[in-house]
Amino acid sequence: MSRHSLLRALDARNRFHSQQLKSTPNYQRTLISRTQLNTDRGRRLYWTALTIALLLATLVFIGPLFWMATGGFKTSQELVSNPPVLLPAHPSTHAFSLAWDRLGMAQLLWNTVVYAGGALLLQLIFCVAAAYSLSKLRPIFGNWILALMLASMMIPAAALVIPQYLTVLDLPFVHWNLQNTPWVIWLPTVANAFNIFLLKRFFDSIPNDLLDAAAVDGAGPLRTLWRIVLPMSRPILGVVSIFAIVAVWKDFLWPLITVPAHETLNVGVSTASTSMPDNALVGGLFLASIPTIVLFLIFQRNIMAGLTVGGVKG
Repeated sequence: MSRHSLLRALDARNRFHSQQLKSTPNYQRTLISRTQLNTDRGRRLYWTALTIALLLATLVFIGPLFWMATGGFKTSQELVSNPPVLLPAHPSTHAFSLAWDRLGMAQLLWNTVVYAGGALLLQLIFCVAAAYSLSKLRPIFGNWILALMLASMMIPAAALVIPQYLTVLDLPFVHWNLQNTPWVIWLPTVANAFNIFLLKRFFDSIPNDLLDAAAVDGAGPLRTLWRIVLPMSRPILGVVSIFAIVAVWKDFLWPLITVPAHETLNVGVSTASTSMPDNALVGGLFLASIPTIVLFLIFQRNIMAGLTVGGVKG
């Protein structure tokens, strides 16, 4: 065989092997090989291990909620008994009604809704504007501004309590005292670097061709944001809304020191905990957690869609 023929044969063999490699699926090696999973024994072991892991995870997360939900129906003796009582012997709603009246749950709930609603509105306005500017308007030093925002997430929240508290006691330039006003809850929540980052990543996935077409039709940046970007951003706006509401709903330290005259649910329940029976306290905690649980169950599909959309291209 001549040298030329040998080179052609080697080249054909290399092309054949490269085509075979391209056509072969790229499987990743795991603890259990795909060959073992294709056997009956492998499939049984896999589904058994998966079922046990899911059951354990479900118990870990649902267990405290179940204990809190059933605690209000128990007596104080059943609640603190050892070993624990799984279900009450004689269920009663007296603890829930006592918690509602003693805590003034209606007023606490209204205060918390006002704080959460205002924080949501301000975050949607300012975080959307900041994320849209960084993503589509491309300001000077935009990347540095985003980096500084993200760097602020590395600072522990507890380290910011004292500077924020001194700031709201004497607001710079205007010298207003915001204590015991809704603004003391609303203003610190506006600068949320995580929500700005989420919104920017989603806005980055919106094709610039749509914005260019709107500009050709005479639409300015604000009209483009209102007419094109926001309608396409409903999933991520739902996620940001949930985060904004839950952050205010579960906060304890900041409302405790800034709005003592208009308490939130968490602060009100904690303040009355020393003068209430244990079962009434647990019943109050369960009532306070119902709105956020219902909110998640209603919008869980939007939350999952908003967290994953734009994350993978192609």
